[in-house]
This record gives sequence, C-alpha cells and structure tokens, in this order.
Amino acid sequence: MKRLYDVPAPAKVNLFLHIVGRRPDGYHELQSVFMLIDWCDHLHFERLDSGAIERVDSTPGALPADDLCVRAARALRQATGCTQGVRITLDKHLPAQAGLGGGSSDAASTLLALNRLWNLNLRREALARIGLALGADVPFFIGGHHAWVEGIGERLTPIALPRGHLVLVKPPGGASTPQIFADPALKRDSKTATIQGFAANGNLDSLMAFGHNDLEPVARALCPEVGECLHWLTDQGLSGRMTGSGTAVFAPCGANPVLGPAPASWQVRVCSNMDAHPLLDWCDG
Repeated sequence: MKRLYDVPAPAKVNLFLHIVGRRPDGYHELQSVFMLIDWCDHLHFERLDSGAIERVDSTPGALPADDLCVRAARALRQATGCTQGVRITLDKHLPAQAGLGGGSSDAASTLLALNRLWNLNLRREALARIGLALGADVPFFIGGHHAWVEGIGERLTPIALPRGHLVLVKPPGGASTPQIFADPALKRDSKTATIQGFAANGNLDSLMAFGHNDLEPVARALCPEVGECLHWLTDQGLSGRMTGSGTAVFAPCGANPVLGPAPASWQVRVCSNMDAHPLLDWCDG
C-alpha cells in the first residue's frame, strides 16, 4: 500500500461538560459525554521512502507547519522505530477554536492511517497511549465510539446513543481554552453525575438537555458572539448550548429544520451523529 486518500477525521460535541473539582496539580476533574458527528476534515497520505514527514495544506497558511498531524506522525515513528516517511495533505473543514476537537481528530486519524500505511499493526490501546501525549481528546477519537468521559478527559467508557440531528453554529470569534480554565469565575464544583442518570433520559433530544456546560458562562464573557449564536438558536425555536470550550454552539433539531437567516460570518451546519468512528475497524483491540 502506497497511498490512502479521503481519510475522514470527524468532529465531536460535548453533550454536557461539568467541572467537578480541581486536582492539586491544577488540572480540572470533569465529566462529559463526547458524541461523534458527521462533520469531518479529510486527510490524504502518501508513503515516502525517503523518510521525510511533509504536510501540504489545501488552504495555504491555515495551519502551523508543526501541527498535530505532523507531531502524530513523528510520535508514531519514535514509538515504533519506523523509518518510513509520509506526505500528509489536509483538507480542513472543521473550524478552529470551536470545541469540536478538530485538531485532536486529525491527529487520531493520522495515527490510525499511518499504522496501516506503514504496516505497524499496533493495537488500539497502544495508539491511544501515543495519542494521549498529543492531546487529552486524541484517545477518544482512536477509541471509535461515543463515550462517557471522566478524570481530566482520559477515562473513557464507550456508550451507545440514539441517532439524531443537530444544528451547529460557529461564530468567527474564538476563546482561549487556558484562559477559560484559569478564570476565577469558572464554576468548579458541579455535582457529580452518573452514567445511569444520563442514560435514563431516553431519546437524543432529552440526552442533549442533560446537565450543562460549566465553561459556557466564562466563554460568553470572553466572546459575546457565543451568546448571540445561542439567542439565534432560541429564535429558531431550538434550545442550544456550547460544546467544549467553544465557541461553537449546538441544538437538537429535526432532519430538515427550517432556519432563518444568520449573519454571513457565522458557519451554520445541520449534522447527524454517527454510530461509530468511520475508521473503527482500522486497528484491533
């Protein structure tokens, strides 16, 4: 195998995000549910016998030269002793600073693709360990299923979710995740939830209404457009919340929602959740 084309890297949304404590080392203990959705970046890989690791952007200047895809390729080589190279082309569709996990998903799909392209045959657990050093969300995308998430994001319990649709809205503004977590106004003492309590809510609309996002009030203060997007969803008759550290927001909807006009600078997209990651069967374990 010399090439792999059109490798998907799907986004995720946090159905809720509770901060339940803070560890002595400063990291926050959280609870969340990560849900895979069908909005994806796409990557193309060409094996290079020279050993070089190269990246080509379909949109020049959109990413730094040493992005998570390149770092993932280097980390995989370092972990395995592989000497093969690769040219990675990234078709970037997922917005940055959105809370959708785009960079982490790109890194996970890179690890899964190169594990196959370089004939390394690492198991899922080994790839997840490599991915964790790149970012806390990377193991989730390697795991391949929706997940109940705890700890600092490293404890994952696969869960099944009913199929459904959602409207995603991303304003042009972003918010710094470290700045949000450092803000004194951040609520850090949400009551601990249980996976059984979450699962008891039934259909996807009810599951999306479970809990709240503790990061949202701080993100709204830093980026008022978050509140504007949520107000727009309310005007459409939908109940929205922010995903992750933002600044994208989402709301459950029908398969073909009738939506009013939104500002031209916003990205508005109707998505569906997935049954599983499209690369689930690309490794064992």
